[in-house]
Amino acid sequence: MTQTKIVLIGAGSASFGVNTLADLFAQRAHLRGSHLALCDVDGARLARITRLAEKMNAATDADFKISSATDCRDVLPGAEFVIVSVEVDRIAHWKLDWQIPLQYGIRHVLGENGGPGGLSHALRTIPLVLDLAREVERLAPDAYLLNFTNPLARVMLAVTRYTRLKSIGLCHQVNKGYYIVAYVLGLTPRLASHFPPPALARELKEKIDLQTAGLNHVTWIQEIRERATGQDLYPAFRARLLNFDPTFEPLSRRLHKAFGLFPATGDGHVGEYFSYAYETSDLKGYDYDQYAAEGATLDARVERAITDSDALKEFLNWESAERAASIVAGIVNDWHSYEVTVNVVNHGALPGLPDWAVVEVPGVVSANGVTPLRVPALPPAITAMLNQQAAIQDCVVQAAVHGDRHAALQALLLDPLITSYADAEKLLDELLSAHADALPQFNNPPA
Repeated sequence: MTQTKIVLIGAGSASFGVNTLADLFAQRAHLRGSHLALCDVDGARLARITRLAEKMNAATDADFKISSATDCRDVLPGAEFVIVSVEVDRIAHWKLDWQIPLQYGIRHVLGENGGPGGLSHALRTIPLVLDLAREVERLAPDAYLLNFTNPLARVMLAVTRYTRLKSIGLCHQVNKGYYIVAYVLGLTPRLASHFPPPALARELKEKIDLQTAGLNHVTWIQEIRERATGQDLYPAFRARLLNFDPTFEPLSRRLHKAFGLFPATGDGHVGEYFSYAYETSDLKGYDYDQYAAEGATLDARVERAITDSDALKEFLNWESAERAASIVAGIVNDWHSYEVTVNVVNHGALPGLPDWAVVEVPGVVSANGVTPLRVPALPPAITAMLNQQAAIQDCVVQAAVHGDRHAALQALLLDPLITSYADAEKLLDELLSAHADALPQFNNPPA
């Protein structure tokens, strides 16, 4: 057990803040006596999550020191870990990222991480996270930065390119891959949400071992093995797919048939990177109303837990499928533990992609941080597709950091979803105008 200081930026978020807090308390035996510093620009939400943390602390033997601030500069000094999940008015802007391209015939699946919507999203979040990262670099230069903010690979590319921080990108989407494989193999029933709850995700990982690699949200399953025996399950998975329910992940099955590997993310996310994804999508975009409703429900449960000891037990027994807390515990306690996916600078971990690219590969967590594991090269056609996305990411980061409209246009013109130069120019102008309040770098671009 080792004490450390952990800062949560975006702690007031309905999902991120509660999940991360619960996970840290779940690791309390390994982090007892540590300092949890909660930060959010929304004072009311910050006060609520801080009260929950204090109640959880009083009800356990964690002996955490709890502090909070609306300005991260007040809590960063002395931090050894900084966990970040931030957005700029997420839903309102995301709706525009979906609706505006649709007017130009862009048939987005989600419009969050790839395509024109992914560009627009990145132009907002990269400066936000990069500004935070620079404050971390100034006030806690030896800290690890663990980022959840999307578009993850693009945000991480900016952080790794423009700071010297030890940075790790984290995403839970691989859990969808475990569910897909388990459902096809008959190990679990079909889920209405198609995404496994944390308990099921942990159960499936005890049965199945996946090796995945690629870029975040466009990763590919290289190996499927039975964990107990090491038996290769890919042949059985492929055989069952042949006569499987045709409505289940139709795009991913097309990609598997064409390229030889099955995507690990499910149709929604992988569909952001292919111009023909619309053929198997309902083209309704993200369910914003459900997202808002789930957030409101979680907020109400937090409020009850603050005043009701029985309701508090839910959060004391809650452990999400996110990995930040276990990575923190693994580093401070030198666990040499395995992580199925981390987003880190390539440096040869995934052959065929630039060394500077941020890739999603397995890693080992120890006192030395997170060390990516070298994996086999992906098939040439997949590698070519990922290199195209890496080139787009390079342009996006240039555009976001420097307010470079030319680089933003290049990112669009390289994107498979764009089929018209004239429309790309008009679409870019409209996106920049619609989000102008969140894009000051384009109003007054740095020299």
